[in-house]
Order: sequence, then C-alpha cells, then structure tokens
Amino acid sequence: MQTDQPPDSIKAFEDRLAEVTDRLPKRLKQCADYVAANKDRIAVSTVAEMAEGAGVQPSAFMRFCQILGFSGFSEMQRLFRDSFVGGWPDYSTRLNHLRETGTGSPAALLAEFVEAGRVSLESLLQGIDPVVLDEAVKVLSKARLIHIMGLRRSLPVASYMAYALEKMQVPAMLHAAVGKLESHHALREGDALLAITFAPYSAETIDLVEYAENRGIPVVAMTDTVISPLRKRDTVMLTVQEVDFGAFRSLSATLCLAIALSVAVGTARQED
Repeated sequence: MQTDQPPDSIKAFEDRLAEVTDRLPKRLKQCADYVAANKDRIAVSTVAEMAEGAGVQPSAFMRFCQILGFSGFSEMQRLFRDSFVGGWPDYSTRLNHLRETGTGSPAALLAEFVEAGRVSLESLLQGIDPVVLDEAVKVLSKARLIHIMGLRRSLPVASYMAYALEKMQVPAMLHAAVGKLESHHALREGDALLAITFAPYSAETIDLVEYAENRGIPVVAMTDTVISPLRKRDTVMLTVQEVDFGAFRSLSATLCLAIALSVAVGTARQED
C-alpha cells in the first residue's frame, strides 16, 4: 500500500489521502480521518499531539505518514510548513495563550471563539479554488430551481442561503426533512442541488445527492474534509473547514462562503 514518492503539494496530499483512506485498517483510518479534519494542525503540532488527537500510538501515526509516501511525520509536516510559509496562522499558540490567561468568563470564551473564527476565515481565503467557485456559481445561476439540503449543524447555513436567495428573487427550495418528510420528487430536469454536510455526514443529504445524480441533476456540494463522501460523487465541491475550540466548531467561514455564493448567484442571474 505504501507509495514511493511523497506528495509535493497540498493538492497532491489531499488526492493521496482520498485515494488510500478506504483501504486502511481501523487504526490508520483513524489517522486519516483526523488529518482530513485537522490539516491546519499539521504544521504546528508534534507527532505525539497528532497521534493523541487521532486516538492512536505515535508509531501508528508514523506508519500512516509512510503509507502516504513520506519518510515520517517530519517530512509531511515540512510540506505544510513550506506551503504556508509567511502566511500560516499560528492559531494554536494564540488559543493556548488565551486558555492560560483567560478566567473562563464569557468575555474570555468570546475572545477564543473570535480567534478561531478569524483563523477559519483566513484558511478559507487561502484554500478556496476560484475556478471551482466560479463553476459552482455557473451551475446554480442557470438552474430553474435551486434545491438546498443541510441538516443538523448545516441547517443554519442552508436556511440562510434559502432566505438570501429568496430576497434576491432566485427560485430556491429548502429541504429540511421536518417530520421525516422527504421532497425528493420535487427535483426536476433543469434544477440544481446544493448539498451542505460536515463530519459526521448526514445520511439524508448523501441520499438526496445520489438521487439527484441518478437523474442527471447537477450538484454543488459544500463540505469539510477531503475524505467527505461527497468527494466521490460527481459534484462541484467547495471545501471549507472550521477551526474548533473545546470541541465546538462555529460556522464563521461556512456562512461567509454561503453569503458570497448566494450574492454571486443572484448577481449572475440579474446579468443573464
């Protein structure tokens, strides 16, 4: 399973990770899942910290690095440090400082979440692919009706986009699965689906994506990790990751991407 040459870019790293994940044994898959959800920690963490986050021994994490083609964790870390030189946000140091100096007051918690949100926004700006974003706007702006699906943590994002598009007089339908009611039959030729889901991924959202694909309806996906099940689908995929604090993740970057996408679609439809 081990490859000879290590990835030479973040994109190549993501492709390699997606390629090997499904074939890994349990412990190594834990490493893959953790890395996929926490790529922003590789440059500033030790192998022991990464292994602890993945719930495995450091030796298992080292083996995982080797399967990806690296000689060890240091070589993998170097790729991320070199890729973000001069612009890598050292949020780990900042958040640790806040934890050490804060009193646990609401104001201290606010500062911590503001910092996590700031880093998430910077990461979004650095990581979004303008070509993919343009393609997503093109697909949605040409749709007869935009179907929007997002449950649990994704529901605020989906609801906000439905609201924003309605205010711009863009035909859109929110699939909220209230009362376990399904609206699959509402998808018609000429429509498009915007699917929003983050780990742990919503089975209902994945099912609707599959339903749309089987009927030739284009799908734009908003998700988080490179091993998201949506990556294996024929979708226009927008990746956004949120930095967490205390196992809580806000929606700062996700909502920013959502409003940018909504306004771009509304503008494109006016131009047409």
